[in-house]
Amino acid sequence: MNFEEELYNLDVPEEYIPELLKFGKDNPEFLTKAIKAEGNAKKYSVAQTKMEPSDLINNQIAFLGSSVTYGAGALGESFVDYLSKKDNICAFEDAVSGTTLVDNDSNSYIGRIGRLPVLEKLTAFVLQLSTNDAIKGKEDLGEIAQDDNFDKQTVTGAIEYILNYVKKNWNCPVLIFSNPKFDSEFYGQMVERVKELQNKWNFDFLNLWDDDAFNYNEKDRELYMLDPIHPTRAGYKLSWLPVIEEELLKIKNSKNQINTLS
Repeated sequence: MNFEEELYNLDVPEEYIPELLKFGKDNPEFLTKAIKAEGNAKKYSVAQTKMEPSDLINNQIAFLGSSVTYGAGALGESFVDYLSKKDNICAFEDAVSGTTLVDNDSNSYIGRIGRLPVLEKLTAFVLQLSTNDAIKGKEDLGEIAQDDNFDKQTVTGAIEYILNYVKKNWNCPVLIFSNPKFDSEFYGQMVERVKELQNKWNFDFLNLWDDDAFNYNEKDRELYMLDPIHPTRAGYKLSWLPVIEEELLKIKNSKNQINTLS
């Protein structure tokens, strides 16, 4: 298969192609599957998505995540790209496939959060609850901290460190989102811990893990998901995007209400 030609035919942005070709060299079966997937057809691409009137227009939103935020199963196009095109947001995105919340190398979430622009005024900060923390074989949930001494080698400590970093640098609302259900008991424990952390940190949680609407039937799963973790373009555009838009609008409206009252 001529990967470059196929990617052009699928309306993949030209600037995304070199990274996808590099990925395909090491993971030819995955990229072949993504190219052939019904859910990644040209009609579902960002290029075929129209901008619509939106209250999110020009909102500056930061995104920190791994392959689901990057769009690994959707030829490099994730919900961030659809928000940028359809809602015309200003996105600051740092997403690297295969990375974890826990601070195990320079590409971890903690290692990369400093790349995001601290001088910008953000409407919201969106954090992906990484699936990689549940499949790397070194799972450590950790405990909720009693002070600012966060154990960044644990999932809980890493999340708390990031929440504290966001509060100190942007003091903006935070949205954490999870993946829909896949075969991982530990990821379910991570979801429960995020619920507990809400009481301490007061953030919004888009819990797709417990949302029956994302427990797809066989037909929808084939269209929306490339594999148990990674959505296709159709999955992002038709299934994930509406609920993420709704959450971001709720955050913006809540913030505006607070500003009006103050």
